[in-house]
Amino acid sequence: MANFETVTVNTDLLIVGGGMAACGAAVEAAYWAKKNGLNAVIVDKAALDRSGAVAMGLSAINQYVGLKDGDNTLTDYVNYVRNDLMGITREDLVASIARHVDGTVHLFEKWGLPIWKDEDGKYVHEGRWQLMINGESYKVVVAEAAKNAIGIDNLYERVFIVGPLMDGDRVAGAVGFSVREEKFYVFKAKAVLVAMGGAVHVFKPRSAGEGLGRAWYPPWNSGSSAYFTLKAGAEMTCQEVRFIPVRFKDAYGPVGAWFLLFKSRATNGFGENYMQTNASELEKWVPYGKVKPVPANLRNWLMMLDVMDGKGPIYMRTEEAIANIAEQYKDDPKAYKKKMKELESEAWEDFLDMTISQAFLWAATNVAPEERSSEIAAAEPYFIGSHSGASGAWVSGPEDLQTDETRGEYFWGYAHMSTVKGLFCAGDASGASSHKFSSGSHAEGRIAAKAAVKFIIDNNTMPNVSDETIEGLKKEILAPLDRFAQFSKNTTDPDVNPDYIRPKMFMFRLQKIMDEYAGGVTSQFMTSKVMLDKGLELLAFLKEDSEKLAAENLHELMRCWENIHRMWQAEAHVRTILFREETRWPGYYFRADCPEMKDDWKVFANCRWDPASGEWEMKKRPVYQIFD
Repeated sequence: MANFETVTVNTDLLIVGGGMAACGAAVEAAYWAKKNGLNAVIVDKAALDRSGAVAMGLSAINQYVGLKDGDNTLTDYVNYVRNDLMGITREDLVASIARHVDGTVHLFEKWGLPIWKDEDGKYVHEGRWQLMINGESYKVVVAEAAKNAIGIDNLYERVFIVGPLMDGDRVAGAVGFSVREEKFYVFKAKAVLVAMGGAVHVFKPRSAGEGLGRAWYPPWNSGSSAYFTLKAGAEMTCQEVRFIPVRFKDAYGPVGAWFLLFKSRATNGFGENYMQTNASELEKWVPYGKVKPVPANLRNWLMMLDVMDGKGPIYMRTEEAIANIAEQYKDDPKAYKKKMKELESEAWEDFLDMTISQAFLWAATNVAPEERSSEIAAAEPYFIGSHSGASGAWVSGPEDLQTDETRGEYFWGYAHMSTVKGLFCAGDASGASSHKFSSGSHAEGRIAAKAAVKFIIDNNTMPNVSDETIEGLKKEILAPLDRFAQFSKNTTDPDVNPDYIRPKMFMFRLQKIMDEYAGGVTSQFMTSKVMLDKGLELLAFLKEDSEKLAAENLHELMRCWENIHRMWQAEAHVRTILFREETRWPGYYFRADCPEMKDDWKVFANCRWDPASGEWEMKKRPVYQIFD
């Protein structure tokens, strides 16, 4: 610790994160800060160009409402999200993002993102809400705009933010360290906007051994948003609503284009379409079992029923889909050959745009999609507020979308501010506003940043944090380095030592607990009160041992704190899934002891960790329908 320089940065608005929401926040914050003589800083643990959930690229923009085109209305989109989340959604937040997202997509195109267009110059849709793009450089394009707006002097890369600085009930900044230099960073700010992503590797992944680290959601998303907001004392919501995507098996390649663009079917190992053979199961989940499209978790559930009945593997019928599209060209051999070549190219491009490993796997296993089906499977659980999950902080909605009924519950002064004064959230950091995806996260970042600047104008004083507090945090954060230096020579193998635990071993313990007791892959996503109680007992032991984490270098120090962040996300999840005494999202998790959906649980299940007492509080919040 003695060698670490303390670097203090003072700013008005601090943006933490580097993904789509953070980039949206940077663009908007720079504009409004300049107008009001203020300053904004953005901090990312990676490099902005390739940071966040779309770092590798993307083959489609998943939220485009088309309001000006007259294709859809805000009510249409809110209804879609409400139904897909089995009735549990903050309609004010969903609508707030949806009404601005088209403008964000137009900005992407202006900045240079290639969006597919047909012969009439109209966007090519993958589905009702999705636009096809050439998206390998999607994040680079968006990051460049963010950097140009905020200025390179206000960008701090390769700095890992550990947790918040507080001044009573007001956020006062953040602390962290460089993952490249021996520097401890103290960022002091009048408001903080959190956009550090969701969490992966909380549960044991399907990919093990040589595949360790493979996941659908980026492996560097470690629950930092949840940890930051929880430690600040913010109320959290939907911590039980984890997301389990069905993807091409082992390399997690996307399935959206195959279902929506290629109109492919998925069948079990006997060639049966589980959406048809298991359709009667949907009656148990009315009204949501009757809506179109069928909610994502219920589609998962119908597939899982076949897997549990021994009818796997599950296959995406790629060869059938391509043949069906090309069929109309059969009478013209030249046109047929050309169309088949075009479809084959699009099939591979879907992976090359965003999941290159899937293309590698196809090539390595001699899969030609026009000739053979490919196996798909349910992935391990993820915590992601921007996709089909909903976990995140409980934030204020915009004032103009409130009703007399919602105003007391959903609004407290500034849009997208958490229950902690001056702490704003966007992207995966904000909860109960699913299906915003990349474009909606960028739009939400813009909305939250504008509101944060308004907050600063109204509260234009720098919070106070004592030097003693900062020194205490520095000692705590850097302790794993000191611990390794002190004890590593006491054993011949530094990985095996009675005085500490290395971060990878710590992560394996966390994943084993969550997998076996909180409804992971091993238990077919099933759990119960007795299982969850046991999981909490083991998590308590793990939390004790977190004080013995050791790091050999800066990279391992980052891994130590990433896993502490995951542990907090895990505890919030277990406590909330235990609190909600029903099964509302079969296909994401199933409570064996509470196997049905209950009317009295059509509420938000929220939690809060109290920084003063160290105790957890669980509470219900009402679900209000704003749009008909």
